[in-house]
This record gives sequence, C-alpha cells and structure tokens, in this order.
Amino acid sequence: MASSMPTILTTTTTTTTIIFLFLLLLQSAVSKQHFLSDPDPDSTNTITDCTNRRIHIRRLPSQFNLDLLSNCSQYPLFFDFCPYLPNHGLGLKTHSRSHSWFRTDTFMLELIFHRRMLEYPCLTPDPDLANAVYLPYYAGIDALRYLYGPDVNASAEHGLELFRFVRDDNPHIWARHEGHDHFLVMARSAWDFSQSLDNDPPTWGTSFLQLPEFYNVTALTLEASAWPWQEQAIPYTTSFHPPSLTFLESWIRRARRSRRSTLMLFAGGGGVSATPNIRRSIRTECENDNSTQSLGGYEKMCEVVDCSNGACEHDPIRYMRPMLEATFCLQPPGDTPTRRSTFDSILAGCIPVFFEDSSAKLQYKWHLPEEEYGEFSVYIPKEEVVFKGLGILDVLVGIPRTRVKRMREKVLELMPRVVYRRHESSLGLRTKKDAFDIAVEGTLQRIKSRLKEVALGKISFNITRKDAFLIHLNEDRGNADTGEAEEQWKLEHHWTEKNN
Repeated sequence: MASSMPTILTTTTTTTTIIFLFLLLLQSAVSKQHFLSDPDPDSTNTITDCTNRRIHIRRLPSQFNLDLLSNCSQYPLFFDFCPYLPNHGLGLKTHSRSHSWFRTDTFMLELIFHRRMLEYPCLTPDPDLANAVYLPYYAGIDALRYLYGPDVNASAEHGLELFRFVRDDNPHIWARHEGHDHFLVMARSAWDFSQSLDNDPPTWGTSFLQLPEFYNVTALTLEASAWPWQEQAIPYTTSFHPPSLTFLESWIRRARRSRRSTLMLFAGGGGVSATPNIRRSIRTECENDNSTQSLGGYEKMCEVVDCSNGACEHDPIRYMRPMLEATFCLQPPGDTPTRRSTFDSILAGCIPVFFEDSSAKLQYKWHLPEEEYGEFSVYIPKEEVVFKGLGILDVLVGIPRTRVKRMREKVLELMPRVVYRRHESSLGLRTKKDAFDIAVEGTLQRIKSRLKEVALGKISFNITRKDAFLIHLNEDRGNADTGEAEEQWKLEHHWTEKNN
C-alpha cells in the first residue's frame, strides 16, 4: 500500500476513457456468459456439481446498468465516482506494484458482484433450468438520481421501469414464480430504499423495497432492516481483493505476526456534538486516558483515527496500519447501525467490539455465524457506557490474554469469508469461499426455501409487506402472540416513516 493518494483523474477525456474501457470490458464479459452451459465434470473449477446451483442472468437493457455509469460525475451533492470504476469497480490500485490493494468504494459492490457473477461456474442460458435468476441492475447507482438528482420528488417510482421490463420481456421468466426466484444486489442500506409510498412530500430514500411489485425478490443489501423479508445483509467491500491464495495467505501471516501495541482503536468520525452518544463517550474516554504506565504490555491504551468527512474512505493506509497495531477495534453505530470498518478490522486481525446487536450479529448471519460471535468479538451495551459510565478500557483490560489470543485466531479464520477476491483469481484461491461465494450460496438456499413455502401454501405468490413482516417476526421469535405481532408491525411501520 502507498500512503499518498494518486491524483484523481478529473479531466473529461480521462473520465470518458475510464468509462469507455469499463463498458467495453464488461460488455465483452456479458456477451460470453450466454454461451456458458454446465461445466465439464473434469473441470478444475471449485464447483463441479451444479445440482440446485444453476443461475440465469437476465438480459437487461443497458439503461439499467452500464448506461448509469456514464453519469458518474453528474451528482454534485454526492461525489464524482468515476475514479472508482476501473478494474470492474475495484477502483485504482493503491500503487502501481500492488496486486491486492485498491481504492475501492463501498457503493461499487453492484459492479463487483456483476463481474463475479459472470465467472460463476453454474450459469445457464436457459431460465427454465435455473434455480435462481440474477438481475444485473445497479440499484444503488440508479437511486442517486432520486436521492441527489433531478428525480428527488419522484422517489416512489424507483424500480417501476425495471418491473415493467422483467414482467413484459420474456414474461414467462418472471411469471414462473412471480419473482420469488429473482435476486439483485443493492449497495446501500435497506433504509435508503424504504421510504413509505404514502410520504407527501417525499423525504429521504426511494421506495423500491416498499413496492408490492418487488416483495418476492431477494435483495442483497449492505444493511438490512430490523425484520427483513426481501433483504439480506452481505459484507461491505474492503480495499483488499487478492488474486491468488498466495497473496491471501501472505496477508493473514502478516496480520497474525503484527505487534499489537495499542489496546483499543476507533477509526471513524462523529462524537463531537454535545448530545450524549456512544461515539462521544469513546472520544471522551480516549482523551481522558491519562495512563502513564504500560498495562498488559501496551504502549497506548486508546487511539482515535479521525475519519471525518470521508478522510479514510478511499485511503486504506490511513486506517489499516493502526488497525494492525491494535488488539480491539471499536465499532459504534453511526447514522445507521452497520459499518464498513467492521470488515476492515477483521481484515487486520483486530477484534471487533460491538455496542448493539444490529451492528453485525443480526445482520450478517450467512458470513458471520450468529452463534460464534462470542468467539471473535466483544459486546458492550452502549447504554451501559453512555448513561451508566461503564469504562470500555476497564472491560477490555479485564479480558484474559489467553482468551484474546483465541479470539484473534478466530478473527483470522473468518477473514476469507468477508473478503471479495479479485475477478479472474487463481484456482487455488477459489477453494476458499469468499464473501461473494457465501452470498450466492445463501441466496440459492433462501430462494429454495421460499419456493418450498409457496408450494406448500405457507406463503402466497402475491404477499403483502405487512404479511411478510408478520411471517418473518414469527420465524424470528417463534409463534408470537397475534396482538403483540400487530403492535410490533405498527411500531416498525411508524419507525420507518419517521426515519425516512
């Protein structure tokens, strides 16, 4: 990694060249996928048995994906994301000799996922043979015109053009299961797509996930709502995308050997307002730490890496080196419960410290098994810190060194599961499931389960959002009391309207 950010290319000519090359390469890859069939049984691909794994990629007009990239510099209230399009959404390399490190923007996950789908070994050109249907729609990028652009007052229309296309073009593909077998990636929080259709005037967000037309579709988001029906959270992208097993194992060895001279680290912004909140408590505790003696062999008890105003967003060197030197990395919620920093800390072998379950435990169940959180993370209720004065340092210092060592090993064990490896990676690396592999596997299982429920009459083809919520609540809590479930629906629905 290099410490200096390369000059961002802003000239019209350079930006146009980047976009043209990206579109050319992706269109070439897209054209190839329709000639793929079941892989040769003797192939060296990691998946050779395609039973219940076949996926069909729907042919969408370029207005739903590639054309959206040509507007990469047209949202002044957002940012110019043209520099982050190279390498199929991985972004520019951190330096010219880098093989694994890129200046990856979180919102480019839709591009990254699309490129990886084109390498999936069990693609089928025949939708009737498919167990799932992938929609290569760049939902988060298309949402920008509703969030920051000219269509801000038409946010309830987000997704309707797509629905009309998938319903009317080769209509049997959608009609076969009324969309229950379709899935897409939405590289933002689910709340960004959950504005109530009744909001007048519109507030923040689009209404994509509120549209009845898409209740049956599985949406892979960076953060799910409290009781999701359509969406499932998948990991944020980090800046590390190894091309081979050698580079992955080399990085794991570095993280394991790294000298941990800092007890706890917070890399982030916020916490400067007068209102009591967990980030303010963290900053205050770090500022007031007057320890002059080394405790447990640490040179520093607490360090803050200021990432305010996006300072760390595309500069991994700014936070990765401090994380490699820290034992615990604090993951307080911000505007929303989840953080990309959670996955950066796992990448650094730094044990994450959570302050509410919705930051990870209730989100990434496919990638970070819920029953294993005590083995690789620490949980400290934020209310205990903010309102009762519990010291975070006191909690962390009290954890036995032997347990800390076991937790770090578990973090390193989980690392490959939250990394998105580079496209066209080596066959050796493909033997380890990465974040993409686990997301696809989970999606296939989810769709299979839903189709079974439809066949048994447990859910209907045209389910309402309220019915979906109540079903999911019962799945999550067992057979909840009807009155209690209705009350919970009202609270959740009111919360969504209030926060959008």
